[in-house]
Amino acid sequence: MLYWLKDLSNVGDLFNLFTYISFRAGGAFLTALIISFTFGQPMINWLKKKQKTGQPIRDDGPESHILQKAGTPTMGGALILLSLLVSTLLWARPDNGYIWLVLFVTAGFGLIGFADDYAKVTRQNTKGVSGRLRMGIGAIVAIIASIWAMYLQPPELSGYLAFPIFKNALLYLGYFFVPFAMIVILGAANAVNMTDGLDGLAIMPVMIAGGSLGVIAYVVGRTDFTEYLEVHYVSGTSEIAIFAAALIGAGLGFLWYNAPPAAVFMGDTGSLALGGALGAIAVATKHEIVLAVIGGLFVVEAMSVIIQVFYFKRTGKRVFLMAPIHHHFEKKGWGEAQIVIRFWIISVILALIGLATLKLR
Repeated sequence: MLYWLKDLSNVGDLFNLFTYISFRAGGAFLTALIISFTFGQPMINWLKKKQKTGQPIRDDGPESHILQKAGTPTMGGALILLSLLVSTLLWARPDNGYIWLVLFVTAGFGLIGFADDYAKVTRQNTKGVSGRLRMGIGAIVAIIASIWAMYLQPPELSGYLAFPIFKNALLYLGYFFVPFAMIVILGAANAVNMTDGLDGLAIMPVMIAGGSLGVIAYVVGRTDFTEYLEVHYVSGTSEIAIFAAALIGAGLGFLWYNAPPAAVFMGDTGSLALGGALGAIAVATKHEIVLAVIGGLFVVEAMSVIIQVFYFKRTGKRVFLMAPIHHHFEKKGWGEAQIVIRFWIISVILALIGLATLKLR
């Protein structure tokens, strides 16, 4: 909404700053950070009062979880969503379709996650909303977003799958792009959800991936950069950089309270919403394949669960000591901080590789 202050540029040059995405991205970052710090502790206190016993902990998990994490409140993702959505609405252009697309996915999966967290807390078990119902509603949100993205994108790119490095290569999927994009968004949401198992483990890789995708969105939305880098131009996506900046600000504010030992868990409210947001940005910018690289940590976490379940059903044996894979390393004796920091390092490396595809050919 603050974008429209640019119309007052005839009053003073200061208002002309609101035309620049870089300025508004900085404003979105600071706004999200301030909201997180302002409402963080009061929200945590309120969640503790309402939840009493906190988030139910899996009894088949590492013993340290049962002993150390019991009583910690969940639904901290609500703080992230509050900071992220408010700051984006304040600083992004209200007439940009891609912003509303990403906000729709974020809010949609956030509501699904909230329902799941609420069911877990009120019933005091780890099951929550049934997986089929959660996946079904998530699929509907993702399908709407996929069709929406096709509508917003230019005709020469709508319905096509773009490839990194081979920058002139496009595969026409037509309406099959909808189920493909749905899998990207739904898969990203659930992959981040599976990664959220240790204090600070999910939020930093989300910020790293979100920041990287924000850079990509900014680049592919500018003709000068796309011509130089020889990547596909998608008009309007640069505005997504403001959402990405707000995501980083909200994430840093949440990490202040989620750093070990966590005062609050983000829960499915945050993990599903943030994962869905990453998938939506990748679909909007035609960088779905690059998301698998930048978010490679989330892919590995999800694949470890799939492999574990498939192999156990076939043989009755386990590939990993426990899935997702971060629990495998926990069972092997790695400390929580050791796992978290090493996974952060991996996320940085993968993000740099993903960004390098903008220039490689």
